Amino acid sequence: MLKNILAAFSAPEPSPFGTDDARLALAALMVRLARVDNDYAPEEMATISAVLRNRFHLDETEANALRREAEELEQQAPDTVRFTRVVKDSVDYDDRIGVVESLWELVLADGHRDNEENTFLRLVANLLGVNDRDSALARQRVQSRV
Repeated sequence: MLKNILAAFSAPEPSPFGTDDARLALAALMVRLARVDNDYAPEEMATISAVLRNRFHLDETEANALRREAEELEQQAPDTVRFTRVVKDSVDYDDRIGVVESLWELVLADGHRDNEENTFLRLVANLLGVNDRDSALARQRVQSRV
């Protein structure tokens, strides 16, 4: 699956992705977000695995394996736009708001928001087609749970 996604990223127009590819693209987006501040903390790894478990109904082993595969993909993938395109093309708007909420959960996992994370998440939400208002509401929902 990783080779298929990397091959699609290098193509001028990526081919359609399946559900597993969308899962991996979302996981890789989360890894990229966690690494944007150059501090990929254990809390962030645990949060990514937890989000993957909950969102995709995976057990701990499956979620951790998906996160590790996403870590590899994130290092090799050329840009963020194609990750977001996979998710946007595979997920309806309401679920994309849920994706943004999951990304906010990751940003807030270590107890503070970095400028790099804020900027990156705003870009990603925009690329996912989620407007600023819905992204802010998603952040507020996550903050109320923390």
